[in-house]
Amino acid sequence: MILIACVDDAMGMMFNKRRQSQDRVVRKDILEEVGTGVLWMNGYSYRQFASMEDSRIRVDENFFRQAGEEDWCFTEDVSPAPYEASISRILLYNWNRKYPADVRFDIDLEEKGWRPVDIQEFSGHSHETITKVVYTK
Repeated sequence: MILIACVDDAMGMMFNKRRQSQDRVVRKDILEEVGTGVLWMNGYSYRQFASMEDSRIRVDENFFRQAGEEDWCFTEDVSPAPYEASISRILLYNWNRKYPADVRFDIDLEEKGWRPVDIQEFSGHSHETITKVVYTK
């Protein structure tokens, strides 16, 4: 599977049971990345995609377990570390800020041998600069 997450500079994803941030340009970019594939997420994450009514999006509270080898998973509030063995690529969107966080992206990329293979910066709707980094092993 291919993992997608949005993080701050300290790898934070959520604070006080809420996402740190969201951006409609990022949502659009995620769907462009997914292409004709399937994008899995839970109900919490789906709330920010619901208005897009996209047939590629699948919602299940156990989305990591449902995803196939070629599928994509978007996580905001579920730890990806237990599923790392099934992950072939990681796509992180960095807000380029440090927010308060109590849920963090918990795969230690450097320690686990993940390396960046593509880095792009773009302007979001709510963030002047968003950095998209693709990692592989």
